[in-house]
Amino acid sequence: MSDISSPDGFRIRGWHVLAAMCAFFGVIIAVNAVFITAALRTFPGEVSITPYEDGLAFNRQLAQQARQAELGWRAAARAEAASVVVEIADAQGRPVQGLAVQGRLQRPATEAGAQDLILAEDAPGRYRATLEAVVGAWDLTIQAKDPQGRDFQAERRLTWR
Repeated sequence: MSDISSPDGFRIRGWHVLAAMCAFFGVIIAVNAVFITAALRTFPGEVSITPYEDGLAFNRQLAQQARQAELGWRAAARAEAASVVVEIADAQGRPVQGLAVQGRLQRPATEAGAQDLILAEDAPGRYRATLEAVVGAWDLTIQAKDPQGRDFQAERRLTWR
């Protein structure tokens, strides 16, 4: 067996190798622990508090989407100072009037600060709701129902500066 030593007499011994390996893996474990802690504190990974029930309701959502596609309605939403405006038009581009419109405004990654909205028609086919102070990106989900009972749903991401 050959002897590994330097000119000044230093020899690598077994405990040197053990210490180097422990230091190497200790740094890796410490960095992983920091990243995992940061990831879990900023986003718990849970989008829905009822994922199983949401999965069971999936077929009902598909049927609702098919009925909505037959209507041909389109929605456009925009963020204004202290309000949100939604315009709903039919397949020919005419405004859809007389709808009961409700909505929910929430952050993309959390439900903290979510606001439930009632949108009132302020012009033909244009519905508006005033808001508490909001800043940044928000997801808007609206549900509209006409007097005949037809449902319409839409989701949009809006940004307030």
